[in-house]
Amino acid sequence: MTDSHGLLLVHAHPDDEVTTTGITMARAVADGSRVTLVTCTLGEEGDVVVEDLSHLKDHDGAALAQHRIGELDAAMVALGVTDYLRLGHDGKYRDSGMAVDEHGRPIPVPTPHDSAFWRADLREAATDLVPVIRDRKPAVLITYDDYGNYGHPDHIQAHRVAMYATQLAAAPSYRRDLGEAWQIPRVLWSTMSESWFREGLRWMRDHDSENRWTDIDPEGPMPPMVAPDEDIAVTVHAPEFAARKLQAFRAHASQIGEDSPFFTMARLIGDEAWATEWFKLGAGAPLPPGATDIFAGL
Repeated sequence: MTDSHGLLLVHAHPDDEVTTTGITMARAVADGSRVTLVTCTLGEEGDVVVEDLSHLKDHDGAALAQHRIGELDAAMVALGVTDYLRLGHDGKYRDSGMAVDEHGRPIPVPTPHDSAFWRADLREAATDLVPVIRDRKPAVLITYDDYGNYGHPDHIQAHRVAMYATQLAAAPSYRRDLGEAWQIPRVLWSTMSESWFREGLRWMRDHDSENRWTDIDPEGPMPPMVAPDEDIAVTVHAPEFAARKLQAFRAHASQIGEDSPFFTMARLIGDEAWATEWFKLGAGAPLPPGATDIFAGL
């Protein structure tokens, strides 16, 4: 083990890193941990929610991709992260986009781009991550669960790539040219607490009828990114970094407008509305009961 704990995060698009891991990243940096973010695509198919930036939505996504690199730069400044890179190289894997089926569930688009991440060869993409794992030697890797939290094809692919790369990086006989083998001690999958989500829905229903989340019944079935509390292995609560997380959200202005639920909840409840993040154990060393530190027990 290296002298200080390292954290490696694998996310699909610029801005994904803030939603479920912004607090965790900022806290790890402040605690002196080494934090590395790998973003798998440049978000070429993402929505542009600001009218002044609508010109970025060109036919091949190149202008939006370059703009979103700049937004990612600003978000990393807000979170204090200095080590961040794209999988393979900038633009190797393209945002795959997303369609929905008749039930409103995310599915791949009928004809994805030739370079779409969803179409990437799993072994090749995982091999692109192997040297990062072996070089940084993280104690913890964070990515999505097997459904990509909510079903976006690129999130599912990011999960697959991260999990396969974790195995390949640990095999001494696999691609010795990519560095000395490293077994990541713990893999975590981002999620949301069911009790917190239900409580938040009730609050929003009673205080802000215009919010787009209020069409989910607080007493009914939960969306797939929400996990039963008994499945949560660690809860990171750090309100002192909530303002930084919101600043990072604002850095991704092309994707996240001021009328988004992130800012609506912050205005109604306060910045602390986004001060907590939850994770399931995906692989490796279990955490102590009631853990509040992703490195607990390592």
